[in-house]
Amino acid sequence: MDDASGFEGFVAEHGDALLRYGYLLAGNPHDAADLVQEALVRLRGAWPRVRRKDDPQGYVRTTMARLHISLWRRRRRERLTWTPPERTGHAFFPSDEEQGLWRRLAELPRRQRAVLVLRYYEQLSDSEIAEVLGISTGTVRSQAFRGLDKLRTALSSAPVTDGSTR
Repeated sequence: MDDASGFEGFVAEHGDALLRYGYLLAGNPHDAADLVQEALVRLRGAWPRVRRKDDPQGYVRTTMARLHISLWRRRRRERLTWTPPERTGHAFFPSDEEQGLWRRLAELPRRQRAVLVLRYYEQLSDSEIAEVLGISTGTVRSQAFRGLDKLRTALSSAPVTDGSTR
């Protein structure tokens, strides 16, 4: 298989999963698409080296996480806003029932959100997360603790919409 068709096959097979991963990292579909696009551009440049390894998807995911982290390192403070994604053609974004959790996740600082996504979506260990994000394992644990605490507080104080009591 030549390099071009191998890369195209990889993108066709893993593109949707990478977009979902980008959405979890970035919190919105537009930044997710940008992360995927930039990571795939970088993968294409490194494809002859990476395709010989066992896990090109890991290379792309690590690249996406590092690109995401570099954004929040450049912009220490940001104001997050939530605009639901367009539903046309994007069936892999959260359903209406899941929007509350995703809104709360999007409200977290970038580092906390990245740690939680890598821990619970990607199932990475603390040391693997530290390596991907370029931070210490202690920072990973503290960011996970703070992020989960903020999510618990926000979700427990959210109004109940289905008529049941808490």
